[in-house]
Parts: sequence; structure tokens; C-alpha cells
Amino acid sequence: MKAGTKQIFDTYCNKYDFIDTIKGSIITAFECLVDSFLNGNKLLVCGNGGSCSDADHIAGELMKGFLRKRQLKNADALLDFGEEGEYLLKNLQGGLPVVNLGANMSLVTAVMNDMDGKLIFAQQVYALGKKGDVLLGISTSGNSLDVLYAGMAAKIMGIKVIGLTGQQGGKIAGLTECAMMAPSNCTPDIQNMHTVIYHLLCAAIENEFWDI
Repeated sequence: MKAGTKQIFDTYCNKYDFIDTIKGSIITAFECLVDSFLNGNKLLVCGNGGSCSDADHIAGELMKGFLRKRQLKNADALLDFGEEGEYLLKNLQGGLPVVNLGANMSLVTAVMNDMDGKLIFAQQVYALGKKGDVLLGISTSGNSLDVLYAGMAAKIMGIKVIGLTGQQGGKIAGLTECAMMAPSNCTPDIQNMHTVIYHLLCAAIENEFWDI
């Protein structure tokens, strides 16, 4: 972990008391994700309702600049396209590959109609996932069946599973490499804590790859 990344963790611990109580699990998730991205793999994220929105939010923070403008690396060949290529080189940003499994509504509704709604995420994990990827399952209860089934599919494919849950952890926690369990049983409070947790993760991961 870079010195600047450690400072990010320290800042969040000082600002949010609850972060310090689950810091170990967040660091484990951070290390798992950094290792996966370094090896050319991707992050799959899934959740229901507000947690699906959180999955979108995470994708948005990791696929483009979050707290810093991310200069493109090894992209000078864009200059071969002249003025337009120069524009792309100047304005595109570095990103990390993230897929929100709740975003493709044509596929989601097809699975719901043709198969079973509880399979919407597991089907995509099976089709999109590969060994070395990471699945982040978000569930305030830790017991959402579609997220649980996605975790089961991930495990048999060599995909590491990270959980983002409430303090009970639920069945999903038992499948994970680590479960980041927000210390509350109140759904709105858990969701507020989840936002802080994944903002910390995104800031720390960004710093590891683009701290020059």
C-alpha cells in the first residue's frame, strides 16, 4: 500500500468512527481488488434496489477519474490519428473494468421472464466471469437470494467474492473472501455507511494506480 493510500485510510478512520471498526475487512477487499486489476481482471458488482444504484455508483467512480484526473498510459499511438487522436489522448482518462450486473435491463428482464428472477446475477457471472475476477455482492441483509446465487456461481469459477452487508452478514458473508459489514441493522443507516465504505475503496484503489 502506497503512503498516500494509507493516508486515505487514516483520513476516513478519523472522519467516520465506524470505519475503524471494520478497517481490516476493507483493507482485505482493497488488496483483493488491486491484485485482480493488476492481473488484467475485472470487477462484477450486483445488488437490488438502492444497492443496484450503489453498484452503478461504484462503476462510475472506478471507470473514470474519481478524485484525480487519470492520465492515459501507453496510448501515444492515438497521435497517429492526427488532431482527433490528439484530442482523445488529452481528454480520455484511465479506467478500471467494472460491470454492474443490474444495468442490462434487456438481459435482466429476459432472465426474469424465461428463467427465474433469482438467477439474474448468477447467469451473468457464469457468462461474463473468468478466474481471477472479483464479485462484489451488496446486500443490506446479507441474504438476498439473487446475490447469494451469484456468489455460488462465482465460487465454482475461481472468482473471489467480496460482501458489502449489514452487521449480521447473512448467508452471503459465509461465501466471501471478506465481508465488509456495516455496523447497523437499520437499512437506511447501512446504505449510508455503504456509500462511505465504497468511496474509501474507490479512492484508495485510484491512488494505487494513478499516484505518480
